[in-house]
Amino acid sequence: MKVYVFPGQGSQRPGMGKDLFDSSDQAKDLFLQADDILKFNLSNIMFEGTAEDLKQTKVTQPAVFVNSIIKFLTTGIDDQEGVAGHSLGEFSALVANKVLTFEDALLLVSERALAMQDATEQEDGTMAAILGMDDKDVENICQNIQDTVVAANYNCPGQLVISGSRVGIEKAVKQCTEAGARRAIVLPVGGAFHSPLMAPAKERLEQAINATQFSTPICPIYQNVTGESCNDPEQIKQNLIDQLTSPVRWTKTMESFVKDGMSSHNEVGAKVLTGFIRKFDRSLEANIL
Repeated sequence: MKVYVFPGQGSQRPGMGKDLFDSSDQAKDLFLQADDILKFNLSNIMFEGTAEDLKQTKVTQPAVFVNSIIKFLTTGIDDQEGVAGHSLGEFSALVANKVLTFEDALLLVSERALAMQDATEQEDGTMAAILGMDDKDVENICQNIQDTVVAANYNCPGQLVISGSRVGIEKAVKQCTEAGARRAIVLPVGGAFHSPLMAPAKERLEQAINATQFSTPICPIYQNVTGESCNDPEQIKQNLIDQLTSPVRWTKTMESFVKDGMSSHNEVGAKVLTGFIRKFDRSLEANIL
């Protein structure tokens, strides 16, 4: 069985999507449609902008979404038996299984990006990657810090990203290093994503999601909040809302792939999740489209 997976924020790169634009009339039309929907020239920033230009949250999230889903749509894939996305990537996955239209998903992605940007300006937060420690040990350290610090991305065994206030993250990084982490590094991100500090963004996104039509999926989506498959549009909505302040349970998602017989794992638009899948189980088939 085939599952298609879509990367999230952090997979952007200068020049992304230019090859698609140049080689496919369908892709060109979709890029121009995206520019019209967003009311700014996203494609020009993607093709010609610098890495710094692409770091702007209002640009990054639409760019990653547009690159992934246009790649998916122009490849003519019709054998999807499951889909999943890492954080932002869930919106690409929801177009791939026909829950959302391209336009509605892009509008939600844009609203999400703006809401998250506003939330980051309200409180100084950041994230850090902790490598080479057991998840439980990292969780215990976070729980014993008085400042806001939580597990944010369970990417694969031995790789956990934490999120919270800048002071709290600095304390956690120090304690994880002292506890034997192979690496504990603060990430160059604009805010404390997937933490309680995103509560204002969650409220704003909830309004936009509840005003958007969600259709019945043609195949299950494995969602970040639970790490398990879902087919119910109303539950999909709620999981998407909760995702902003909840951890991305990608390790659990990969466990669910195996449990449900998803033997072929295909990443669309980047080569980030493929690495997690191979670290999780090197015997699994993991392809990059």
